[in-house]
Amino acid sequence: MKYIGAHVAVDGGVASAPLNARQIGAGAFALFTRNPSRWKSEPLLPADIEAFKRNCADCGYTPDRILPHDSYLINLGAKDPKKLFMSRAAFLDEMQRCEQLGLTMLNFHPGSHLNEMTEEECLDRIASSINKTLAATSGVKAVIENTAGQGSNLGYSFEQLAHIVSLIDDKERVGICIDSCHAFAAGYDLSTPDGYEQMWHHFDQTIGLQYLSAMHLNDSKKGLGSHVDRHESLGLGAIGKPFFEMLMADPRLNNIPLILETPNPDLWPAEIAWLSSLPGAR
Repeated sequence: MKYIGAHVAVDGGVASAPLNARQIGAGAFALFTRNPSRWKSEPLLPADIEAFKRNCADCGYTPDRILPHDSYLINLGAKDPKKLFMSRAAFLDEMQRCEQLGLTMLNFHPGSHLNEMTEEECLDRIASSINKTLAATSGVKAVIENTAGQGSNLGYSFEQLAHIVSLIDDKERVGICIDSCHAFAAGYDLSTPDGYEQMWHHFDQTIGLQYLSAMHLNDSKKGLGSHVDRHESLGLGAIGKPFFEMLMADPRLNNIPLILETPNPDLWPAEIAWLSSLPGAR
């Protein structure tokens, strides 16, 4: 069974997320639990927490189908002590919000070296940041998202992701989210059957399929290996429709959130319906 959804708005507060997801026919959803462009946000109110849980139950969304995303400001590999302190504090707050909401995953970009340290030093610092946060929380898995390798962002190769995972103390509370646009931009050719199989084989050999916890389903405006993060609507980019058809037929992708972050929300209902109609989706 494929759980297909999108990253929905929370303009009416977190409790509106499951309602917005149901409106587009989603079987899963992603959300921000706080403003992603601010370092600090108002705490969640008990009434909002209860309303979120109630709406999730009413709409049939269990925690394994919900993938909250953290703030874009956070850099868990920052060298600057102040930025690192702020990032770790914000990340802890994100994890604690997930705890409060009864969620079991937090999706995040690993971090950037900003040309201030070596890649290995930055990856080690990212892992240390994750370990500190996991030690201060419970029940929420840290789900690391691969990146396109734009600028100094790390996590674009499976080797880099494996390096981080290898340093996590509690392996039961770490996972990986593969963004199809990011993977393609990083050089993994998802557009052909051979490339598709090679990517998953490499993922399994390097990281391990047991760590695959979610996916972001996006086509790419830019070409293979461009290292440019530009999402495109399904079938309208350089990856193309065959990838998504292969994905839906692949049982390795069953029972995890498959989240659209394509650029036109008006197309989400049609994209979800199309994916859901493909062989292997149900």
